[in-house]
Amino acid sequence: MSEVARIVVKVGSSTLAHADGGLDREYVESLVQQLAEVRSRGTSVVLVSSGAIAAGMQALGLDERPKDMPSLQAAASVGQVLVLEMYAALFAMHSVPVGQILLTRHDTAHRSGYLHARDTMERLLSLGVVPIVNENDTVAVDEIRFGDNDTLAALVATMCKASLVVLLTDTEGLYDVDPRTGSDARLLERVDEMTDQVVSAASGAGSVIGSGGMITKVDAANVLMKAGIPTVVCDGRRRNVILEAAEGKPVGTFFAGGEAALPARKLWIALAQNPKGEVLVDDGAKDALCSRGKSLLPIGVVSVAGTFERGDAIVLKDSADSVIARGLAGMSSADIDQVKGLKSSEIAEVVPALAGLEVIHRDHLVIL
Repeated sequence: MSEVARIVVKVGSSTLAHADGGLDREYVESLVQQLAEVRSRGTSVVLVSSGAIAAGMQALGLDERPKDMPSLQAAASVGQVLVLEMYAALFAMHSVPVGQILLTRHDTAHRSGYLHARDTMERLLSLGVVPIVNENDTVAVDEIRFGDNDTLAALVATMCKASLVVLLTDTEGLYDVDPRTGSDARLLERVDEMTDQVVSAASGAGSVIGSGGMITKVDAANVLMKAGIPTVVCDGRRRNVILEAAEGKPVGTFFAGGEAALPARKLWIALAQNPKGEVLVDDGAKDALCSRGKSLLPIGVVSVAGTFERGDAIVLKDSADSVIARGLAGMSSADIDQVKGLKSSEIAEVVPALAGLEVIHRDHLVIL
């Protein structure tokens, strides 16, 4: 425990809620008890918690999750109050103050906004407060949503320089095959490298209440490994699981952190912005990007999807439609469409104004 200076714990709706909907207060009491115990041992704590919509649904008497955005946001509005009141009351029993931080990608997409959020969180922690972080579902729409709190937890962890991230879920961890369909599924207790096999083992959402699944946890762990932050994915209902994870005991799946390979700005590029478009690259460009540390040039582009401007976040995909990188576009989608597949000499003849420009410069690129 002494080696874990700061821990980020994420708990999702599928873990917080009863099977029939509504928050399980008895479980939340045990969760807060563990976090208070971790904190009492000298580790600062950040809690990334879902549950606003589930709590709002229960309060409003809704039997199933709404499908229209205004109803979802109304449920979140009611639920956010209830969730924070619950956490405030339970942490107060341990004389621990809490503060609320609600974020969307709109808040973090600009570097200055991201830094302001980081500084606020750092100040709360220095004052002995446990920040309760959630996506601001009351105002978030698809264009500015994180989409799941696993991604948000990874962003928060890099923002506050966490020593450990614990992603609580409703399964024991990551299995080599989907345990719901494979009777011989084997738990992967430790992951030192994010291989294609590990990614393919992740499955979709296992609950009608939650919005994420194992794949979002693996994606979050992938970025955190590059940030040098170890991650544990484990059964949130297991007794004292947070304490055991913080003590280094074998629970769930442990994703080793290793040495931090990405600077803070590249972590921001990888997590803080919603991609505005996609660029499909050929095999030669993929090799140049992933193995030789090069920038992406127009000659390596096969096609463009979406509409974006220079400076917007985009993703790069290979011929198998797998995401291989994220970055900030050096050219607009319209400009890339004009020069894709062309050599630099050809661009100088066809569109002289675009000669010498990269689709994404290496300094603005994160290989995933």
